[in-house]
Amino acid sequence: MADLRVNYMGLKLKNPIVISSSPLGENIDKIKCLEENGAAAIVLPSFFEEQALQAELSHSLLYEKDGYRKYLDYYYDVIRDKVTPEKYMSFIKEVKSKTDIPIIGSLNGISVGGWINTAIDMEGAGADGLELNIYYLPTDPEIDGRKIEENYLDLVDEITRSVAIPVGVKIHPYLSSIPYMSRELVRAGANGLVFFNRFYQPDINLENMKIEPMLRLSTSEELRLRIRWAAILFGKVEADIAITGGVHTAQDVIKSIMSGASVTMIASALLERGMGYLPLLLEEIEGWLSNHKYNSLQEIFGIMSHKTTSQPALWERANYLKVLDSYRQEE
Repeated sequence: MADLRVNYMGLKLKNPIVISSSPLGENIDKIKCLEENGAAAIVLPSFFEEQALQAELSHSLLYEKDGYRKYLDYYYDVIRDKVTPEKYMSFIKEVKSKTDIPIIGSLNGISVGGWINTAIDMEGAGADGLELNIYYLPTDPEIDGRKIEENYLDLVDEITRSVAIPVGVKIHPYLSSIPYMSRELVRAGANGLVFFNRFYQPDINLENMKIEPMLRLSTSEELRLRIRWAAILFGKVEADIAITGGVHTAQDVIKSIMSGASVTMIASALLERGMGYLPLLLEEIEGWLSNHKYNSLQEIFGIMSHKTTSQPALWERANYLKVLDSYRQEE
């Protein structure tokens, strides 16, 4: 039997399947079922900075310079049913008391402020690690992109200096320079980098002339962007890499590990197929390793990364040209 054990942010995991922040972690029964079916760890649903600051939402939080007040009623409608900090911490304590797998608290925020005490409370409640989900879509052309990225770094620095447990940072693929920001996030204290946040795009309802939220589950097609960046950064940043978004099959997991990811985070596949898909997924990973004469996941860790080439930028350029040529050849 192949050894599936991995290490992520100092956490020793029995396999590389971590449940990503999603409705799968919203109650204790689901979490216990995930553990029974083989999940190595779970990232809890996000606690949003707005939940801690409902009474003091400010100009600095929303970043917009003018005209934001008319949107606050809508904003409050969205967040008012979220759990309180006290309930979230109680949930962490309950999960820790009833499960044996590592539990990672999730923080979703964009600004530096008093709400960061929530990270300290998560640690106190027993969380084994934190995942910081930085989700901010700039809409003001007056805001310099450098300022936004500086805010990200300040936020990570303050949180990592506030807690002793490991912190992973979930970033998006639209940063000005993913390699530079990855390095700077690690310098700011990040123990892990999670590739990538999914920005959900709204749609327009032409009948009632309203904007409608639109959430579609991921597919394996989304994996390529993530394994590409894992392969580029493997060995170049002193942090573990997690891949989330697009992990649906055993092949997806294996490709992720080969590209340099320490773990893969999964949700959509289980929401579609049920938690009983987890044992089958793990069995298929073991089967692939055995069929290809590997005794452990560690033997394939990073073997398809840029670490194997001396000129990664040139390799990427050549690969780009090869892809274009392959389309012409198919014609």
